[in-house]
Amino acid sequence: MAAYITIHKAQGNWVVRTAGAVLAESSNALELNEGSYGPVIYFPREDIGMAFLDVSETTSHCPHKGDATHYSIATKAGVIKDAGWSYEDPNEDVAQIKDYIAFYTNKVNVEQL
Repeated sequence: MAAYITIHKAQGNWVVRTAGAVLAESSNALELNEGSYGPVIYFPREDIGMAFLDVSETTSHCPHKGDATHYSIATKAGVIKDAGWSYEDPNEDVAQIKDYIAFYTNKVNVEQL
């Protein structure tokens, strides 16, 4: 697995923006690289405006990471369904991402400052 998934501290400061607001900002984000997929930035929960996230009914399973819980974001313009996900109890090989949330870049803006 070590060759398939790698996790390290993301360089610099990262932000999540949606609907004209900053939802998360962190200098403690993690970058996860999995196989041939592009890198995914995971934000620690303490750096996210969790009051704007609602647990969704959607779940998914990754054989490498475990079962994912999905989150929708409440905005003034409406709800962005399943905009983020987290692994509440990740597989041991990726335990670093516990208590972190990643976001779909086609639903919100994830960018390095």
